[in-house]
Amino acid sequence: MTARITPLEPPYEPETAALLHRMMPGSEPIGLFRALVRNVPLAEAMQEWGSYVLGRGLSVGRREREIVILRTCARRGCAYEWGVHVAHFADRVGLDEGQVASLAGGGVDDVCWTGERDRLLIELVDSLCDTADVDDALWARLTGHFGDEQLLDLLVLCGWYHAVSFVARASRLEPEPGAPALADRPSGGSQG
Repeated sequence: MTARITPLEPPYEPETAALLHRMMPGSEPIGLFRALVRNVPLAEAMQEWGSYVLGRGLSVGRREREIVILRTCARRGCAYEWGVHVAHFADRVGLDEGQVASLAGGGVDDVCWTGERDRLLIELVDSLCDTADVDDALWARLTGHFGDEQLLDLLVLCGWYHAVSFVARASRLEPEPGAPALADRPSGGSQG
């Protein structure tokens, strides 16, 4: 598979180098960011939002954030972004191998999910991916565990990674070196 939008390679123009450094300080920017800078105004806007989503501003915890991101990317078939997040965040937020596998192709009934909040996040993403909506029963259960601020963040987070998945898939980004492959995960995780 050849990239349809080829990520830029160094050396970068000074403005582009500065933006890439803001997007990924301290390390070589990933292919997605190097592709996005082909449209600098878009990349700048995405960097602003991305810093909120991946920074300390989000009203849900990092583990909850990663459950939503990984499930959304898996449901959208976005191996690129799924692999990036497994490689960079799964261990850091305490997602074990069974949970990562379940997020790739399992469900809320997998034995690895013992917390109701985790199961609700998976149900939320699945509902949004399947229907672009949340039914009243699920919403009532969600409001028992998450406040309005958190629910807004979760809805937009799922939508954001839905959009990121479209960009990465349609532009045919090559997987990042060392990132695990979505296709290599056993489907379903550990079933109960």
